[in-house]
Amino acid sequence: MSSDIEIARKAKMESILDIGSKLNIPNSAISPFGHYKAKLSSEWLDSQSNNKSGKLILVTAINPTPAGEGKTTTSVGLNDGLNKIGKKSIVCLREPSLGPCFGMKGGAAGGGYAQVVPMEDINLHFTGDFHAITSAHNLLSAMIDNHIYWGNKQEIDPRRVSWKRVIDMNDRALRNIVVSLGGVSNGFPRESGFDITVASEIMAILCLSEDLSDLEKRLGNIIIGYRRDKSPVFCKDINADGAMTVLLKEALQPNLVQTLENNPAFIHGGPFANIAHGCNSVVATRAGLSLGDYVVTEAGFGADLGAEKFLNIKCRKANLKPDAVVIVATIRALKMNGGVPKDQLSKENVEALEKGSSNLLRHIENIQKFKLPVIVGINHFVSDTDSEVSKLLDIVSESGSEAIVCKHWSYGSEGTKELAERVVEVCESGEANFQPLYKDELSLIEKIKCVATEIYRASDISADKKILNQLKDWEKGGYGNLPVCMAKTQYSFSADPNSLGAPEGHIIPIREVRLSAGAGFIVAICGDIMTMPGLPSSPAAEKIHIDDDNLVQGLF
Repeated sequence: MSSDIEIARKAKMESILDIGSKLNIPNSAISPFGHYKAKLSSEWLDSQSNNKSGKLILVTAINPTPAGEGKTTTSVGLNDGLNKIGKKSIVCLREPSLGPCFGMKGGAAGGGYAQVVPMEDINLHFTGDFHAITSAHNLLSAMIDNHIYWGNKQEIDPRRVSWKRVIDMNDRALRNIVVSLGGVSNGFPRESGFDITVASEIMAILCLSEDLSDLEKRLGNIIIGYRRDKSPVFCKDINADGAMTVLLKEALQPNLVQTLENNPAFIHGGPFANIAHGCNSVVATRAGLSLGDYVVTEAGFGADLGAEKFLNIKCRKANLKPDAVVIVATIRALKMNGGVPKDQLSKENVEALEKGSSNLLRHIENIQKFKLPVIVGINHFVSDTDSEVSKLLDIVSESGSEAIVCKHWSYGSEGTKELAERVVEVCESGEANFQPLYKDELSLIEKIKCVATEIYRASDISADKKILNQLKDWEKGGYGNLPVCMAKTQYSFSADPNSLGAPEGHIIPIREVRLSAGAGFIVAICGDIMTMPGLPSSPAAEKIHIDDDNLVQGLF
């Protein structure tokens, strides 16, 4: 079979204006970036906000493994399947980050015959949203150091500047740096560092903002550092919020593209779920709900991270209520959770599958805690045997849930018709009675413990006195009602990436806490998780090049 990029290049794409017409979007509300991608007018979308709301379907997954799960592929396949059975469905996805594209994870435009296109553009630069976020973030960084240099009217303590710089690339050498070296003319030397752009609070703010006014207000509320008396200094205190909003004006507008089957797709925003909140923009999701009968959206990594944050942060902030949840699982990944090494996954091993299925069952139980109906989508691989498929169907059925085999990678919408039909039945049944896991009134430490014990199944958390005092100070400052965003390894329910399956009784170590006052949540950094990833020993970038026909090769 052809590779993903070869399939994408053979796609018969329709004009982006024609894709927009399928949603009754007038040409005047579409700002094309070439022939096949576009920005949508914020003003026109606002005028559609009173339309009847469609049904919201969340696609999540088991914990990721090197064997792959195919969450984005399944999201695209399900969306195509819904359109195939006559429903007006839109898929809302996150934008890929350049860091993983050139690192280990690869692109994020789906795969096989369930992709969004133009694949190369989506994975590389796209419409420039990430560059705008990077620029706005680093403008604030420059203005902070400039403010300190020119007299420091706000009396910022240089030792307590909390705002770093960002770049959309994996670069471990930038995690910890010293800025303003070189003498008096360059400012006051201090320690700082870089995060990856997708971990920027501005990325989270863009994805949670309702409109430009809300965006500017949230930007102004960013805490950039503290004075010597430990009082916070805000972005608005140094008058950076206006210029930052200007840089983000177009970035706030959702991006319209299409699937291989020429169905509309919104791709907008891209915070990681292991170090940020892992969901596409509220603006794009609401646009989809006002223009379609169904919206299929995904949350990053496994359900313990992406889905938990989608439900506890995004839905809480935007007043969204999902109608169904699809958990993607592969037999290969479950066998790896059962102890099978990657090079042995193509061999039948029902016993390992049964053992590793504990990971899937844990995720099912967790989603049900939010009072939502769950369907398991088994992303089929050609190496899956009939015995393994039958066993997994039985395991899920015995747990009281249901699973459906999906073959969208090979057959596109034809491979997800059964899943689409069942999702429609569940959505129309009214089974969903969504409620967040915890209430706003809980203390911050209790919220952190709630996620750790209820979702990760830890026995407790560990946090030193400094962290506990910091959380109490934030509560006194009026931030106690905020939700928590857990920054944790995506590979395990624990903070140990090597602890697969469904571990329980472990301790979740809270290494650091950060207040994202603009985004509106508290970040709890667990264990060794990094907000600036590094490249692997053999990064994908080594194989990416332009061939003699001027085509990009090596993207996956």
